[in-house]
Amino acid sequence: MRHYLGLATTFHDPALALVGPDGAVLFAEAAERYLQYKRAPNCEPDPGTRMAGLLGRYVPEGSELVVASSWGEQFSDFLKGQAASGAFDLTALAAHPSTLNRSFVPERAERVFIADLHAMQARAGYGTMLALDNETRGFGGKPRAAIAGQRRYAHHLSHAAYALWGSPFEAATALIVDGMGETGAAAIYRLKDGRIEEVRRHRGRGSVGFLYGLVTDLAGFDQIKGEEWKIMGLSPYGRTDPALMDLLRRLFSVEGGRLRFAEAETVQAVAAEVLARRPDDVGEQGWADLARCGQDIFCELMDVLVAEAWALAPSENLVIAGGCGLNSSYNGRVLGRSGFRRLHVPSAPADDGNAIGAAWLALAEDDPDWKGPAAQARPLTPYLGSAVSTEPLERMAAWEPRARRLGHEGVTREAARILAEGGLVGWVQGRAEFGPRALGNRSILADPRPAHAKDSLNAKVKYREAFRPFAPSILAEAGPDWFEDYSDSPYMERTLVWREAVRARVPAVVHADGTGRLQSVTAERNPRYAALIAAFAERSGVPILLNTSFNVMGKPILHTAEDAILMFFTTGLDAIVVEDWIMTKTAPA
Repeated sequence: MRHYLGLATTFHDPALALVGPDGAVLFAEAAERYLQYKRAPNCEPDPGTRMAGLLGRYVPEGSELVVASSWGEQFSDFLKGQAASGAFDLTALAAHPSTLNRSFVPERAERVFIADLHAMQARAGYGTMLALDNETRGFGGKPRAAIAGQRRYAHHLSHAAYALWGSPFEAATALIVDGMGETGAAAIYRLKDGRIEEVRRHRGRGSVGFLYGLVTDLAGFDQIKGEEWKIMGLSPYGRTDPALMDLLRRLFSVEGGRLRFAEAETVQAVAAEVLARRPDDVGEQGWADLARCGQDIFCELMDVLVAEAWALAPSENLVIAGGCGLNSSYNGRVLGRSGFRRLHVPSAPADDGNAIGAAWLALAEDDPDWKGPAAQARPLTPYLGSAVSTEPLERMAAWEPRARRLGHEGVTREAARILAEGGLVGWVQGRAEFGPRALGNRSILADPRPAHAKDSLNAKVKYREAFRPFAPSILAEAGPDWFEDYSDSPYMERTLVWREAVRARVPAVVHADGTGRLQSVTAERNPRYAALIAAFAERSGVPILLNTSFNVMGKPILHTAEDAILMFFTTGLDAIVVEDWIMTKTAPA
């Protein structure tokens, strides 16, 4: 029996996925969750301490295990050659200038990225091998599984495989856009009859993803920390400055329907002029006008790429993946700006999703008749990660009267009551979400009706910038009553415009531009979360909850019950719910 271990092996957002012989995704999770290290830069995706338990749980004894990673064989061999020549030695890297290049990043930084990428490729699978060997303790026993080979697949192809095979569509066009791939930073693929084929791969160092990262840095944030999110949140507070727009448009041109990016000298000159215009008081709140202009430019660039995808591979269905697929502001508008009618963006469109893509590609290589997951398994559920043990709460109950086991119906009723009375609830159920967004299994929840709820949540728990919005989770059947041009959004992947008449009812989740990055919730996709929203609606008349990830700023989403308990005692949460246990700040009457 053959299983597949997919590894996302970029220098950021490493992840692993275990796929069974039939293509079912048994487990998928980013390394940052287990390590509790935000984005887990330069960390292996499969640490041996982690893999021992996962292999024991999901891989039967006597299995073969194929290890698949997300950068192509030819590119990996090129990196090996570069390393052998000394190109990645510290002195060689230091010799490169720190000025911006055509990729919109400092030349030295890009070289370091590539050196880190090589290191990640070289270590891929080591942790798994250690975990397997550790089972025998060196006494010559037979490990649970035998490594049946290691394979590497092109970066953008891995994105496309995860996004297309995991979509609800039988036929679709995929646009992959991110910071970098083997030859360029964008590619177009087509899904037809279960097969994925490359339509066009962009070449060159110009990058929509890195251009957006440059705007992030110039606006006062840090793309290395993944703070592009802040540009999306801040942009509605800014104005479209014609001078800034003219500057940013110097970074690219459109020739024959294709993007052309500026030379390094122009990039450096534009960045210098933008910096010279930057207000002195930007501080932690960033530069709103540049954020607005940067988002507008991003939309222009994506429109060119989407139009190219439509021209080369027209279809009713569009799939967007790569790190730029996280730009929910653009995703909510793309169908109205193109010929495509339906959109799918997976729950983990960035590099972590490549773990599943690489594993599926390895399976497809072994089984030419395999054409993606079974229809009933599509679209792919995001709830693929770790479950949380309630054992710490069971121990606490011996001395802590505020920790109670009420059953799932009981904790749902009690949580709905606390929320309707203005309390903040940490909600942990089932398996963790795969991807960066909490989708009702690792969430902090609040009543969206009080205008002060957003400020209260920031002050008591999240401690993040006031301009960043919080998302609404809405019962899907109620969506058309609350949003204009409503479309299903299961992964919180797009922003839509609230209907004018309802905005005053839920001000805590209406952003400055009248939009909300919604999650459509159904009982089929998440029965416990849907039941909670329904219970809250019975009390409030509003089928919506404010939903944000269960973490504090700078930390990943929690991984264990101990993480939840720690946040309960160190923040202003009024209650935490872990499976069928609840703990409240005040003792029950």
